[in-house]
Amino acid sequence: MKNKELKERTKFFAHRCVKLATSISGGLLGTHLAKQLIRSSTSVAANYRAACLAQSKASFIAKISIVLEEIDESAFWLEFSSDEKLLEKATIDPIFIEAKELKAIFYASRKTARLNSLK
Repeated sequence: MKNKELKERTKFFAHRCVKLATSISGGLLGTHLAKQLIRSSTSVAANYRAACLAQSKASFIAKISIVLEEIDESAFWLEFSSDEKLLEKATIDPIFIEAKELKAIFYASRKTARLNSLK
């Protein structure tokens, strides 16, 4: 997958999470989860863009590692929202699946970058 496509995919993921987060009800807990999901999902897109501009392999690896942390956190908030029944599982599942796919892509990207930096 090309950088441009992945930039669009991460931005679309963030948009989907923001829309989902704004539909969360549930008082104090719902507000907290919504804010956390918005923060982590938008961070995925922003930090991936920063990784694309990295000036060295080490910088790229560090930034991709942040992206991995944020996508994993986004998946956690999606899962937690489902566990707390703040949103329907059918509503969350497609976005959760996308989070898992993105996590796999970024994990593979970091692994490849690490292997290439050893050469």
